[in-house]
Amino acid sequence: MSFGTRLLQARKNKGMSQEELAKELGTKGPAIGRYERDEMKPSIEAAAKMAELLNVSLDWLVGHTDLELDKKMIERIQEVTKMKPKDKEHVFAMLDAFIKQTKLQNVLQ
Repeated sequence: MSFGTRLLQARKNKGMSQEELAKELGTKGPAIGRYERDEMKPSIEAAAKMAELLNVSLDWLVGHTDLELDKKMIERIQEVTKMKPKDKEHVFAMLDAFIKQTKLQNVLQ
């Protein structure tokens, strides 16, 4: 998926118009349209600001990963990394059990 396609998807998911996003970035709506059609690429600073405004990671927006992490998910992961090793083990054990259960349910359906 291209930068433009991801930008369009993220903007629509956020419920923002091109004009609203452009205003937040200090530019005009037609510039957002050119980004979304992949006719133009933003500066790294503008792309980072877009990612922040649209609540997606810059890596996802520019296509370096297909894992779409929102700000809340990133904050949760950061909190887990701050935990004591034993507490991390408990969190991951619960997560692993839930993932296993979900995969099993998907196979049975």
